[in-house]
Amino acid sequence: MKILAFAGSTSSTSINRELVKFVLKSFQENEINLIDLNDYSMPVFSVDLEKKGFPEEAHQFLQQIEDCDVIICSLAEHNRSYAAAFKNIFDWASRINVKVFQDKPMFLMSTSPGGYGGGNVMNEAKKFFPNFGADIKETYSLPKFYENFDLESGVINPEMLQELHDKIKLFKTR
Repeated sequence: MKILAFAGSTSSTSINRELVKFVLKSFQENEINLIDLNDYSMPVFSVDLEKKGFPEEAHQFLQQIEDCDVIICSLAEHNRSYAAAFKNIFDWASRINVKVFQDKPMFLMSTSPGGYGGGNVMNEAKKFFPNFGADIKETYSLPKFYENFDLESGVINPEMLQELHDKIKLFKTR
């Protein structure tokens, strides 16, 4: 199985990237492609720019999705929504192919320093991603990242770790 994984953030210290990397340890038997959204930097989407053509990075992002079997991602939450960099990539890609996620099974996650664990962006994505070809099989949100996650050990809260393991197991069977 080919896995495309990414964090919906361009931060060099992304906590969502740390969550993705931790989850990928449960998929070591698979071919993993962990991409960095910094490699897909594009001008801010506008219809004026669209008339001039699509950035190559948008095509490359879509190609990464086409080449995978499943998607594992964790979305950063900025002001209760997607991070601007992710939204921009998504906007460009959706103008090329409205089914951005190409009906691929997705394990959708979020985390944040706060107690809601990126719940706002998670709820937004759960509502809208299926309209853009996401086949969301499982979701997981980790609240209070700095209290519940250790960079060496991963998720350290036993109940939250068990929930994550259960969801990974379910995702693998779907």
